[in-house]
Amino acid sequence: MTKKTEFSREDVEISSEETVYDGFFKVRHYQLRHKLFAGGWSNELSRELFVRHEAVGVLLYDPERDLIGLVEQFRIGALEEPNGPWCLEVVAGIIDTNESPEQVAIRELKEEANARAERMEYICQYLPSPGGTNERLHLYCGYCDLSQVAGVHGLDSEDEDIKVHVFPAAEVFDQLYSGRFNNAATLISLQWLQQRRQEWLSQ
Repeated sequence: MTKKTEFSREDVEISSEETVYDGFFKVRHYQLRHKLFAGGWSNELSRELFVRHEAVGVLLYDPERDLIGLVEQFRIGALEEPNGPWCLEVVAGIIDTNESPEQVAIRELKEEANARAERMEYICQYLPSPGGTNERLHLYCGYCDLSQVAGVHGLDSEDEDIKVHVFPAAEVFDQLYSGRFNNAATLISLQWLQQRRQEWLSQ
């Protein structure tokens, strides 16, 4: 499906914009209206936007040993999850410098997993929750030797406490929808790898 949307940024009128919170993240309040599919304009709407930098996620995969590497860390947003607030995730970091997404991916691999990718493959970019935040994620697969990857990593200056796990790929895919991989970046990356892996195995 390649049909272009009929509206663009020019079809939104902002009457006011105010930063209502400015900390580690920002929250902006907008008064706006937009064009309607049936014609004309919407009523004036009040919306809050959680402002975040773009970010990068990297799935670790060892094709020689068919292993997947994920990191585990505490996440406040998962506080009430049945499995608890420690999530299995792809390596990830925010682009808050002049670095390219791939440069951030390489740096985060070192900081969070003490790993080095022999090759990076771009998966996709997406908006995690466009109803409330402008965050954009770039996803990569980092092909690594995972035979010696282990331990607890992260930056002390950011109070990071990140544990690396290495799993057989078949075990991960068997449990893909068990609820253990409960965040979009991880699920999208694993689904992408599952499809690619099936293609490789069928060759």
